[in-house]
Amino acid sequence: MSGKLDCVIVAVDGSEVSMNALKWALENLKLGSSESSFVILHVQSPPTIAAGLNPGAIPFGGPSDLEVPAFTAAIEAHQKRITQAILDHALQICSNKIVKTKTQVLVGDPKEKICEAVDQLNADLLVMGFRAFGPLKRMFLGSVSNYCSNHAQCPVVIIKRSS
Repeated sequence: MSGKLDCVIVAVDGSEVSMNALKWALENLKLGSSESSFVILHVQSPPTIAAGLNPGAIPFGGPSDLEVPAFTAAIEAHQKRITQAILDHALQICSNKIVKTKTQVLVGDPKEKICEAVDQLNADLLVMGFRAFGPLKRMFLGSVSNYCSNHAQCPVVIIKRSS
């Protein structure tokens, strides 16, 4: 890849294919200067989505619109542990390379948040993995890599699972 790369975002979700995308970026891309960096980006789902339901709708015999702060806090704490494990793994992959690396965590819909990060960081390139979901799951969840390749304001490299 030619041109000056000052900011390369690598989106990681903990999957093997996203970590392979990080390895690919580290092995194949050269940053433009000592100020340039790889940004390891992880997007968490909001706690209510992570739980698969609205905590206020849990049947405790009380009002259905009652928030359950302890439930939400427990989910948030669990997500933070998962996110830290993902970032630790990614940073371990980077540790034997001499590159400037930053991490960023956002909360929300991965498709939208990745594209927002590309804009906010003025990224030169987005690298991400492609997890081949079946047609039914893809219909409901959508393909994050497909969305980003159509909406990100920079070139996108998609690393597919090796066979």
